[in-house]
Amino acid sequence: MYILGDIGNTETKIFLVSINNKITKKLTYSTKDLNQTKLKKLFINFKIDYEKINKILFCSVVPKSFNIIKKFLSKKTKIKCYEVKNLNLKSLIRIKANYKQVGSDRLTNAISLTNNHNNFIIIDFGTATTFDVLIKNTYSGGIIAPGVKLSLNSLSDKATLIPKIDLKKIKNIIGNDTISAVRSGFFWGYAGLIDNIIYLIKKETRKSFKVIITGGFSDLFKKSIKTKVYHNKDITINGLIKISKLIK
Repeated sequence: MYILGDIGNTETKIFLVSINNKITKKLTYSTKDLNQTKLKKLFINFKIDYEKINKILFCSVVPKSFNIIKKFLSKKTKIKCYEVKNLNLKSLIRIKANYKQVGSDRLTNAISLTNNHNNFIIIDFGTATTFDVLIKNTYSGGIIAPGVKLSLNSLSDKATLIPKIDLKKIKNIIGNDTISAVRSGFFWGYAGLIDNIIYLIKKETRKSFKVIITGGFSDLFKKSIKTKVYHNKDITINGLIKISKLIK
């Protein structure tokens, strides 16, 4: 059995995966709430037989949280806990961007799609909205835009008369009150941002791409942008499973 995890700025997801790559259990919790006491309670409910664990791998953009989990698991098993960028990824992907500055989650997503004849743009709606470009199995770099929820919360925090708003799909462009106007601005604004960045990537590279979307708001936008997109909610765990093969 493998313990595989994705530590994001907002959420942490931990998976128990069988040796034939089947997800048997999944645990999701808030990254900011992470501590040894919380982990102990969560893992009691997870009911892991640590003697059956033979690989542990995380992709993490929060080093402090990864170290907390690593310390916790070191008390449970002698199996080494790896972070994706601790491994030599050269056999899985070529990287043209600044390796030190590319998030492990973004590399993991890209690796899940390598050994494929298509070029890809991967859009991940997380704390930030990221666009990653994969051309002929080479990670070429990407774009980082403000996250949808982060931007919504920032607006309501800074503007006294704008309340906390849940983003929903809307049909009308022109809002008739504050809430509908803000929803329109964010919904259609982000839809336009996504389409325009995809267009500019294609223009700059002069290549065609298959566009993959994932992350929290991907369901909301998948049918509201002009570009044809493919929804893949399991892209990160599939990448982790692929990378875990490097651990001997």
